[in-house]
Amino acid sequence: QVELMESGGGSVRPGDSLRLTCTTSGFSKTWKYMAWFRQLPGKRREGVAARFASGREADYADSVKGRFTISLEADERTAILQMDDLRSEDSGVYFCAAVSWKQSLIVPLDEYSYPHWGRGTQVTVSS
Repeated sequence: QVELMESGGGSVRPGDSLRLTCTTSGFSKTWKYMAWFRQLPGKRREGVAARFASGREADYADSVKGRFTISLEADERTAILQMDDLRSEDSGVYFCAAVSWKQSLIVPLDEYSYPHWGRGTQVTVSS
């Protein structure tokens, strides 16, 4: 019933920016955490950024620190991933994930903490 949907992916050149958006439907409450993961070619899915809805807590993969920023809108149902200074090695499928307040212990960048997932959006960075 719950659906997360990503948008904003596309093809850009190195150094460019993209802004990904994740929206929620089929769920009338708010999330505890929302996060972004990605799967790069030949690699397993990895955590990119995660945000606690009710505080300032945010977590980032080392590979994107200083370049990517996660934010949640006030409704705590929409997540934004602002990606700046994109590199070719950022190319892959980006997934939105979320977990509700029913779960007490969450590891922010661990995919197994998140029951709800979008289908992904492709990001391609090439010259």
